[in-house]
Amino acid sequence: MPAALLTAAALAGGPARAADGPDFQYLGQDDRVHGLTAPKGCVEAEGGGARAVTNHTRGTATLYREPGCAGPAVQVLRPGAVTQVRPYFASVRFSVTG
Repeated sequence: MPAALLTAAALAGGPARAADGPDFQYLGQDDRVHGLTAPKGCVEAEGGGARAVTNHTRGTATLYREPGCAGPAVQVLRPGAVTQVRPYFASVRFSVTG
């Protein structure tokens, strides 16, 4: 299936998500699925984050329009969140969890 046709539900993987899968996943503006495992701090959104986003981390993921987690936040995703983000985000700051 082309990446452009994936939905937020498909990215989430539902309850059967593999334990070794990415902790944070999104469909980029490049129409590719990008995944991060154990992300920390500020991370650039390779491919330009857009569309479906899934946060399986144990903390919040704050999306920013600018690189380097600069400027106002676009959206804050709680752990377990699956949502659509429009038009895009360029970086994500992951909260520190204990």
